[in-house]
Amino acid sequence: MKITFIGIGNVGSALADGLAQAGHSIVIAARDSSSQTVEKALKQNSSFRVASPAEAVDESEVVFLATPYEAASKALSGLSLKGKILIDCTNPVGSGVSHGLQSKNSGSEEIQKLAPDAKVVKAFTIVGYENFENSSYPGYGELKPVMLIAGDDTKAKEVVSQFAAELGWRAQDAGPLSSALHLEHICLLWVKIARVQGKGPNFVWSILER
Repeated sequence: MKITFIGIGNVGSALADGLAQAGHSIVIAARDSSSQTVEKALKQNSSFRVASPAEAVDESEVVFLATPYEAASKALSGLSLKGKILIDCTNPVGSGVSHGLQSKNSGSEEIQKLAPDAKVVKAFTIVGYENFENSSYPGYGELKPVMLIAGDDTKAKEVVSQFAAELGWRAQDAGPLSSALHLEHICLLWVKIARVQGKGPNFVWSILER
């Protein structure tokens, strides 16, 4: 599958590399093909191709938005996303690791407003990028880390769930796009434990069932 990444920093490059290794074709949408982040990503995986944002989005079936949340509006401006699956990997973070939208609305719902014709799915947000670089947690048998996803389009969520499985996660449908607010709070909790309290990034969430 052809996949475009808008934003190729720590999160974007880790996910793009994993999906490329799973056999997908990765295009980096870049206004500046010589930027440090693009060059770093290409050193990580030389199979990535770079194109202008409009060209990259036009030729891909799925688009990952992996910019900082505050950069999303500018990054999506002018792009034709009609019918595209738009995977929102952003999180609105405010001062003191608070919710950047005061929990009045999810960032994903705001992204949907910016791209009304896209099929927005919230995913790959509830842990730090280190776990996208390596999702393996040996010693737990068949138990895998869980990736919670939210969105209003069932088929789009099925595609995202398959990506999660290819990257070593167990996908769990968390409901409609409005549930993205809860995923953003889970991300903030992870950040507070990992970064603020100093536990470190090497932990994930999982689901135990009986």
